[in-house]
Amino acid sequence: MKIKSARFIISAANRSQYPTDSLMHIALAGKSNVGKSSLINAITGRSKLALVSSEPGKTRLINFYLINESFYLVDLPGYGYARVSKAEKQRWGSLIDEYLANNRQLGLIIMLADIRHDPTTEDMQMAEWVRYYNIPVIIAATKSDKLGKSRVKPRALQIRKDLGFSDDVMIIPCSSVSKQGIEELNDAIGSFVEESSSS
Repeated sequence: MKIKSARFIISAANRSQYPTDSLMHIALAGKSNVGKSSLINAITGRSKLALVSSEPGKTRLINFYLINESFYLVDLPGYGYARVSKAEKQRWGSLIDEYLANNRQLGLIIMLADIRHDPTTEDMQMAEWVRYYNIPVIIAATKSDKLGKSRVKPRALQIRKDLGFSDDVMIIPCSSVSKQGIEELNDAIGSFVEESSSS
């Protein structure tokens, strides 16, 4: 898929602020500091489209990016960040739950997992949600540049197994630094959008 245009639309704090058109949403979900903003920038080829912070927990709203005037990439708040209050965690959780449970335009979830670490309890909960609602999913195993080449594929396959997904769920090792897997992920998104628009 060639990204011809990509622009930030809105940071939404509730449903009333979501875009009101009928375009499909592709949501990125993952724990804090897993690399969602960096991945959006890598996918779109725009280094400053999504704000990247070295401090986890900075994405506290739902950010919508309009891609090729045809679909949205939706950056969900990261989950599992320890250094925020319990009330703030609950607010983030409610924000994500509201988006996921009531959104008919959600066509695909890109679930990010750090390839270096085993899935967390929150990762497992997200995987359960995806299966419960039968939402198509692609797993992006991020930060693959941090591992030796021979370890990347086995780790990716293990993460998919640990998350409880079957072999037909695509998992793509990727790195926003080395750009490994970015073209493959981009093409997978493009194919999904194309198939969805033609069905």
